Amino acid sequence: MIRRLSMLMTGAAVGALAVVTVFHGAGLTTRADAAGSETYKQLDIFGDIFERVRSQYVNKPEEQKLIKNAINGMLQSLDPHSSYLDPKESDNMRVQTRGEFGGLGIEVTMENELVKVITPIDDTPAAKAGVLAGDLVSQIDGENVRGLSLQQAVEKMRGLVKTPIELTIIRKGADKPLKITIIRDVIKLQSVKFRVEGEDVGYVDMNGFTEKTFIGLQNAITKIREKVPEDKLKGYVLDLRLNPGGLLAQAVSVSDAFLDRGEIVSTRGRDKNNVLRESAKPGDLTRGKPVIVLINGGSASASEIVAGALQDHRRSTIIGSRSFGKGSVQTIIPLGRNGALRLTTALYYTPSGCSIQGRGIDPDIIVNQPLPKELQGRVEARGESNLRNSITGEAQDDSGSGSIAYVPPDPKDDVQLSYALELLRGTKKDAAFPPKIGDLPKNKDCKRA
Repeated sequence: MIRRLSMLMTGAAVGALAVVTVFHGAGLTTRADAAGSETYKQLDIFGDIFERVRSQYVNKPEEQKLIKNAINGMLQSLDPHSSYLDPKESDNMRVQTRGEFGGLGIEVTMENELVKVITPIDDTPAAKAGVLAGDLVSQIDGENVRGLSLQQAVEKMRGLVKTPIELTIIRKGADKPLKITIIRDVIKLQSVKFRVEGEDVGYVDMNGFTEKTFIGLQNAITKIREKVPEDKLKGYVLDLRLNPGGLLAQAVSVSDAFLDRGEIVSTRGRDKNNVLRESAKPGDLTRGKPVIVLINGGSASASEIVAGALQDHRRSTIIGSRSFGKGSVQTIIPLGRNGALRLTTALYYTPSGCSIQGRGIDPDIIVNQPLPKELQGRVEARGESNLRNSITGEAQDDSGSGSIAYVPPDPKDDVQLSYALELLRGTKKDAAFPPKIGDLPKNKDCKRA
């Protein structure tokens, strides 16, 4: 019997994932699905070519790298999200979904081939050692950062807990580079951040779906209720902008936090009769308070599941711009010491039976966030339908998926958030808020289950 493990995940950008089932053991190919003789002849051709390259190429190639690239070439010809994960990549994926790792505690990007610190996370080794936002890391343990990718630099900064690392930092205003030694510690990523807006609205920013996201949401709502009396609390804003996805189980739990009943999401693979459904249980963490969800072109996969469920059940009004449109499900198949296979095995559907693959979630109220002058012409709207070899969705149209994925750093410039706050406070009116309770919508562009 094939044993199933609950390693359910979703994700958005190229290489991100949506995993539903993990299989163990051999014998996954039945006799009816066995490859024909012609297929094995083609595999013989591959073996011949591999041997020619291995023995006759002008420079001696790395045989392991050849095989890995051949496998990934096969998988990437299927869709943008299927891939082979070597042991190191497989371990990194597990670290990301756990939301904990041994590291420094800084959010970083690349600027002029150097690692730029966006912000040090509060109460982490980096913050305690004096690393500041805007610092540029030029060397890691004496090795130049130039020439490294961002991922390579991040991997060098991560490591075993209680081990030291020396960063050479270029800081604006300093007359020479600074050398800072930091002792790595366990870093717990905050996938949920929250605050009270204007003493009457709870704002919850969800930037991913890790194993701790639902707990983070529970904590956020509890803290907000402690700060704002029940009679003064106007409602909540759930910000899913720039949220690329994560664990499917967490997306289901987050959706369930706002719903009392009904289907949250369904998944369907090659066998159209094999439908897996996830449903809500009684209990609303917000006690029925109004909820507005913010999305944009950076909202994908797990965040689209949440937005779609709350929209279809009329539990929330969705504000912003069209989401990314990643509606495929990936299965992680462990390969023992050889890593893992990430394979697209199904599409997921919102409660009304809509596939968002290649289309995305359309907001109830479209509010486009203006780009600052320095970004105009440099940032394009991109979605799943723009990716090479993307699967064509049932509701996909010529307009494609995605929109501009930008959120201003200063909330004062955030027109999407401002619109949501005005609706909750009643200073702005719109027919889409509050949503009208009723049956699940029957969208003419969607095929109903």
